[in-house]
Amino acid sequence: MKALQRTMDHASNNLPWIDAVAPAPPRCAAPEPAEAGRPKARLTWVPVRSLTSRHRDRVRAHLLALDERDRYLRFGFAAANAQVNHYADTMDFERDEVFGIFNRRLDLIALAHLAYASTPRVSGKASMAEFGVSVSQRARRRGLGARLFDHAILHARNRGIDKLFVFALSENTAMLRIARNAGATVERAGSESEAWLTLPRDDLASQVGAVVEDQAAEWDYQLKAHAKRVQQFIEALSETKIGHGGAPPDWHDKGLPASGTTARSPSGGGSLEGSRAPSNHPHQAV
Repeated sequence: MKALQRTMDHASNNLPWIDAVAPAPPRCAAPEPAEAGRPKARLTWVPVRSLTSRHRDRVRAHLLALDERDRYLRFGFAAANAQVNHYADTMDFERDEVFGIFNRRLDLIALAHLAYASTPRVSGKASMAEFGVSVSQRARRRGLGARLFDHAILHARNRGIDKLFVFALSENTAMLRIARNAGATVERAGSESEAWLTLPRDDLASQVGAVVEDQAAEWDYQLKAHAKRVQQFIEALSETKIGHGGAPPDWHDKGLPASGTTARSPSGGGSLEGSRAPSNHPHQAV
């Protein structure tokens, strides 16, 4: 038991840490490197959640939200909406693994697809998996692409995969840098590049580490979901009060009229009314 406890402590203490203030075979559109002189973000652990077929529409929405340039880097060509929809519709959640990073509003801001090959892509090569990633433009320069790559390595090891493969356009220097930093061998052939990373065998530490990460990510998601439901309830309650002529409590402190009265604008025009909070429906999927 003491040996197992030491292993679990080691796995927990070696969870990935990244910069954060908080996607035919997949190609990669990774976040751009931080600009020179940009202040570094606070270090914090970023949870990565495993996605299932019930997240398919959120995956689709995330990919459709990519602009033309990002789709070009992600798929190797400027994919049209119909092609993106086909990719999302045919994604095999049973065979492959799909990972996502959610922000506080439960928007899916980063997506990774770890596609497992039933047969080797290259004759004579060991069993392999292919990695593809995309990050929403507003979530760039936070290390999310590297975080997803590290997470994919852990899961691929535990599936007995010997090689992790990345296919990217040669101009996608951010993704190729992530692969190189992880120790991958990058081979360039004109406008396209391939990166091969040999993975160590799985062990007790990798197995326990994956369980710890997955459980922590699930807890994090449930906490965010609960906080969002509470916030929506408070907003709905506030709107109901205003709709029935009642004023929020802080209006009285400011000398604003309470129930049954109407506040005029300085110009003598329309009445002061409560405004609806902007919608928080997720428009990205991981």
